[in-house]
Amino acid sequence: MRNPLWFIFWLIVLILVSLVVAIVGAFFYIWTYLLAQCCGCFRSAADFFLKCLQFPGYCAAAMLSCQSLC
Repeated sequence: MRNPLWFIFWLIVLILVSLVVAIVGAFFYIWTYLLAQCCGCFRSAADFFLKCLQFPGYCAAAMLSCQSLC
């Protein structure tokens, strides 16, 4: 049986943390992705900001499966 406390934990992380990270990451991802097309040195920064954009999806998947941190 799954622990519903993990659902609540991931819901709080989704609402309070991941949405803010995604909004800030979206702004920087747009600019670094544009710069990465001109200069390859921005590619790793663009990949990092893409992962920031995908963080709410990770939190939602962990919330639905009641996944623990460990």
